[in-house]
Parts: sequence; C-alpha cells; structure tokens
Amino acid sequence: MSVQDLRDVLRERAEGPAPANPARHEHIRRRVRRTRRRRGLTAAAAAVAAAVTVFSLLPGDAAPPQEAATSAVKAARELPERFTARDGTGYRRLATATVRTEKTTKASVTIPVSGKPLDVAALCEGGPRAKPPAISVTGGDAVASRSFSPCPKDMELVPLVVPGGAGQVTVTFDTATRGWGCVRKSKDGPCVTQKPDQAVWSLAVYEWTPPDRPVEPGPLKPFPKRLARWDLAAATRQLVWPQDRTFTVTPGGDGGRIGIEALCAGDLAPRMRFTYLIEGGEGGEVTATCGQWESGPYPMAMNEFRVPAGKPVKVTVRAGIMGPDTNRPVRWSVAVYRKG
Repeated sequence: MSVQDLRDVLRERAEGPAPANPARHEHIRRRVRRTRRRRGLTAAAAAVAAAVTVFSLLPGDAAPPQEAATSAVKAARELPERFTARDGTGYRRLATATVRTEKTTKASVTIPVSGKPLDVAALCEGGPRAKPPAISVTGGDAVASRSFSPCPKDMELVPLVVPGGAGQVTVTFDTATRGWGCVRKSKDGPCVTQKPDQAVWSLAVYEWTPPDRPVEPGPLKPFPKRLARWDLAAATRQLVWPQDRTFTVTPGGDGGRIGIEALCAGDLAPRMRFTYLIEGGEGGEVTATCGQWESGPYPMAMNEFRVPAGKPVKVTVRAGIMGPDTNRPVRWSVAVYRKG
C-alpha cells in the first residue's frame, strides 16, 4: 500500500460514523489528566535539581545544613525593627549586633543620637550560666547599673546613658569582662573558677518615644500576710513614681529582726531602686530592687535587719529610677515583716 492509499483509507474512516463506545470521552479525559500530572512531576524534579545545583555553586561555607543543628548553641534571633510597649511607648531600632561567645566576645555598633531616650535590648540562646555582656559607650559613660539576666530567653531592655551633646556614639558589648567567681568542690579544696556557658547574644539599640500622657499601671496585688516564718507588720499605701518618692513606715514589735519587701508595677518597674534607712536599728542604708507579681508564687527577695529591743524603729523608704521615665509612671509599695 502506498502512502497515498493509506491517506485515502484514513480519510474514509474519519468521515464515517464513530464506533459505539460511550466511555470514549472519559478515557480521553483520564489520559489528559495523567499527562498533566507527569508533566508537573517532571517540572518539580527539574526545579529541585536546579536548586541543588545552585546551592552547590554558591560561594562560602559549603557545610550541609545539618551541621548547624549540632552546634553548642542555636542561631541568633532577630530583634524587632519596631514595637510598642504596653504603656504606649514606641520603640525604633537603630542598630543590631551579635556576640557568639564560641567565636568572639565583643561587638560594637555606632549609632546617631537624636536626644530621645535610648535602651539596649538583648535575647540569648545558650546555657543558663552564659555571661551577660558589659555595655560601654564612647567617652567612658556606661549603661546604668542594672544588667541583663544571665541568659534571657525573652527580650530584656536596659537604659543606655550617653555623653551629653554627642551627635553619635559607639556602643560596645563585651562578655569577656564579666566573671562568675569560683566554687569549692570540697571544704578545704581550691576555689575553682567557673567556666561560663557558650551562648549567642542578639543585641540591639533602640530609641523610644514616650506616650503623650502618663499611663499609670493597674493596682498591685496585696502583700501576703505571711511569708515563710515572717508576719506582715506594716506596709505603705500604693504609691506612684515620680509623684511619690519617699515614705516612712513604723512597724510595731519589740526588737528582733525585720524584713523588707517591695513590689512594683509598670513597664519600667525593673528600673526602680529603693533605699531603706533603718532608724533605731542596725545596718544603716541599704539599696534594693522591687519585684513584679502578677501571677504565680510570690517573688520573695527579702532584706533582713536586726533591730534592738525597747526602742522604736522607723523605716524611711526613698524611691529612685534608672534612666529617663517621661510619662511612664511606676506603681510601688513597700512592706515590713517581723519574724514570727
């Protein structure tokens, strides 16, 4: 049969009636679906192969991703570019730094100074005994005395003090300047220096804009009537910084020991400092911080003093705060306990 004969036969069959096959159209649809799936799988496989090829050609460290998971510490976490505190204060990030202690102990950033208050933020990935970085500023002025926790898992903020009139400053974070002291493994054994845990510190400098009006925090929970073997003897009323800066408490009783507790509420509560002057007792002036108690067990951090018998005792409380506090009040109260 010639090619022309074959064409004639095909033309005759095409012009004739279709064979009796009611499922023919469904068969065609299934074949089309199978063809599309095969094409999709082929395209996906080609994309994966291309990605693998590109990855292998990228410059730099070619170590497989699994190696990162076996590191002593996790990767650094990014601090937010902007956020708003509970009292409405707006924060804007100026610079970031990372200190990975297994590789380096120090990092520096240079920031512009606009005159707005500045804070330093930190997040940590590592062991509980990771040393917090010391913070210094060009010109010798340093961050206020409060430092970060050993390895905060949630973002912590501390105020940053900068030289007056500066247009820009360099802030340095250094974990090598802080030690953990030493411990004795036996009563008469040598004091062995503790080795700090490795960690990755995510650090940032923020400037903040206070709210337009003061935003007072809610009321404090009442002090427990009894703490361990201590009974509540007296307490200040609930006061508000900066309006209330001093208060006097006169506990009853006759000699023995007294303990003083302080509670605060507000975004700047961790920056409050209290000085206790025990008149008629021993110990002179003592500076302490305050606890924040919203839920859970009471955060007991008592300061103890011995007081003589037969003499009245007066406790004078002076409140203060680290760093600027414009329109950011703190509610506070102090209680005096006696040994039960």
